[in-house]
Amino acid sequence: MSHISPTHPRRLADVSSFDLETDVAVVGFGGAGGCAAIEAKDAGADVTIFEVASASGGSTALSSAEIYMGGGGGTRVQKACGYDDSTEALFEYLKLCMGDVGDEEKIRCYAEGSPEHFEWIVGLGVPYKDTEYESKAIVAMTDDCLLYTGNEKAWPFRSVAEPCPRGHNLEIEGDNGGPLFMEIVTRNVVERGIRIEYDARVLRLIADEDGAIHGLVVRIDGVEQNVRARRGVILCTGGFAMNQSMWEHYSPEVARRAQPIGNPFDDGGGIRMGQGAGASTLHMNQSFVTIPFYPPASHTFGILVNSQGQRFINEDVYHARIASSNLKQLHAGKKVFLIIGEKHWKQPNMLNGEIVSAAETIEELAVDIGLPVDNLAHTFHHYNEHAAKGEDPLFHKQAEWMEPIEGTIAAVDISPGEHGLYVGFTLGGLETKPTGEVLTMDGDVIPGLYAAGRATCGMPRTAEGYASGMSVGDVTFFGRKAGRRAAAEKG
Repeated sequence: MSHISPTHPRRLADVSSFDLETDVAVVGFGGAGGCAAIEAKDAGADVTIFEVASASGGSTALSSAEIYMGGGGGTRVQKACGYDDSTEALFEYLKLCMGDVGDEEKIRCYAEGSPEHFEWIVGLGVPYKDTEYESKAIVAMTDDCLLYTGNEKAWPFRSVAEPCPRGHNLEIEGDNGGPLFMEIVTRNVVERGIRIEYDARVLRLIADEDGAIHGLVVRIDGVEQNVRARRGVILCTGGFAMNQSMWEHYSPEVARRAQPIGNPFDDGGGIRMGQGAGASTLHMNQSFVTIPFYPPASHTFGILVNSQGQRFINEDVYHARIASSNLKQLHAGKKVFLIIGEKHWKQPNMLNGEIVSAAETIEELAVDIGLPVDNLAHTFHHYNEHAAKGEDPLFHKQAEWMEPIEGTIAAVDISPGEHGLYVGFTLGGLETKPTGEVLTMDGDVIPGLYAAGRATCGMPRTAEGYASGMSVGDVTFFGRKAGRRAAAEKG
């Protein structure tokens, strides 16, 4: 019904009175909302956060809270670990990561602002240890900080920028960075006296006849309230992976084969509110998707093959790039297998693939798993011949992950939608300027409306170039910018 739909703003002329007034209304209290609120408050604005859950956290609290940072000669941690990371190297790397869907202005802004962002986060009290975690891992389970979290050392990325680790983990053991990060952000919000309304579901925006945003409608304790936001509303409501029908509508290839990850309120409500206010959306078909190809890191010594028995990627890349490439193989058939030798053959840890066959020869294995025998045999022997020399002329896998596949050969079925642990979340969203203003299809700013985090199409836009830490980096960095920009408006 239109009267309760987020896509139908309440008209300002129909609001007889406001139940609450604030300078800046922040919708959502995850990483983006928390950082936006802190910056808006520090810029002199009166700020109120409206959070639908009973506590802060959002999807940021469910993550490891790695943040992708570098440039400017390196963060304190990078320098302590012996790395000199240039801003230009960071920019060129990120630009290649995002490819044709990237926003060069946002990438440049992120690369140039990254060193200051590190200092700001440290200033909140977030602890980072000046040590490096050197193993290949998805998450460092120690309290070490710095690690490679993307494709920095893999081809073709290493050809455009000097490899450098940029993933910054909090100084805490285990996968507990997200809760600690949001605990610190929440403490900073509370210490500043920012008003927080929990269990508050924002229903829609309030707009005048020209489309300018003047506030929002929120339900608190079962009662609808009109909120006036004198300087602006900032949507920090997350993505839409938990809205299955919406996810399938925009990103069916991923949504139908991956389990959504995030918090239950990543339902696209904020994006729909923006659309109702006339906002443009970008790349709604783009989703992060991954399969935990490692640990164990020894999986990297294997090869990935499709239904034609052919390799299609260098296996040393980041696990999201592997998952995205696996999905593309569905256009040529339904199967993707990890072929791995006896030395590294073990029941996968997180991969959750099914070991469907083991054989003494590649020809026997091909028959067992139904792949073209000649094709798979050629792929296998060509790989082994060059692996013995530490070479990969086809896909340029790093020499450190090259060795012949020997002994009993196993095939692990990780076909998308059939086997393997594929998970994902959305990357498309509202179109914004780097400073957070929400744009119309004509590129005009919607007065009074800002957004940050996964409610927007931010800096990370594709699984193929994703690195762990890009999303929390994006939501906190551009959340801050949205907070500052909204606070600068005249009430």
